[in-house]
Amino acid sequence: MSDATVVVGYDGTPQSRAAVEWASREAERRGLPLELLHAGTAPDGAEHVRAERLLEVCAQELGLTHPEVPLTVLDVGDPPVAALIAAAGRGSLLVLGSRGLGALRGFVVGSVSQDVLARGACPAVLVRAASAEPPEGLPDGGGAPGVVAGVDLRYSADVLDFACKEAELRALPLHVVHTWGPPPGSEYVAFGTVGAPEDELAAAEAAGLDAAVDPWRRRYPAVPITTTLARGHAAIRLVDAATGARLLVVGRRHRGPRAAPRLGPVAHAAIHHTPSPVAIVPEGTGQE
Repeated sequence: MSDATVVVGYDGTPQSRAAVEWASREAERRGLPLELLHAGTAPDGAEHVRAERLLEVCAQELGLTHPEVPLTVLDVGDPPVAALIAAAGRGSLLVLGSRGLGALRGFVVGSVSQDVLARGACPAVLVRAASAEPPEGLPDGGGAPGVVAGVDLRYSADVLDFACKEAELRALPLHVVHTWGPPPGSEYVAFGTVGAPEDELAAAEAAGLDAAVDPWRRRYPAVPITTTLARGHAAIRLVDAATGARLLVVGRRHRGPRAAPRLGPVAHAAIHHTPSPVAIVPEGTGQE
């Protein structure tokens, strides 16, 4: 069981400052302590002195802006990936920063963040540089989504549990997206023979989506939950659905002890092409 702590990685960059602000508000919402973590500098020398000063200034600012949040400051000499993965093992939520758009119009996600997102034991949120979370409550005009969750019906409980909690904390609606496609090889079958089975598959997917979401509607009655069943490429459809969202939530499957830890294609697309904060929820961290 993870300790009830929000951990945020900080190195003084604009993206890490955005992560600290997001994490501070999250800790305040949850009524949890915040751990400010810096890693990768030797215990002596100019870099260590600089890191200590960065942490001191940041802690002072947080004491003014979020005085109700208990704060712990930790500076470790371990490499950043190792330190952050260890933090994910002891915390309930890990928050990391991400830079802005790169030359190919995708968000720049460093190798440290990608390694940690693929291997960390607790849910992790990637926050964009210079992102500012609007005030709590429904989006302006009620037209934009609040929290968006992408689900695979075989592994939906952890994502839905996390997404419902986040929507409830923010007094926002939750929109759940599930994508599907016809069986591999059906593109080679005559159209007239595909239509009826495809309709049956769509109906079965819709029923599965309702069955997956209904328990969470009962558990979180204050959260308005809507669903979309989309046909097509999961990564593309989910990134489109998350336009304007306050938070996008996707899952990360446990692939067994022999498989190399990695993000799946949907999570990979989300962290590179969604402007909003993105939460990666490992399988096995939810209640169901």
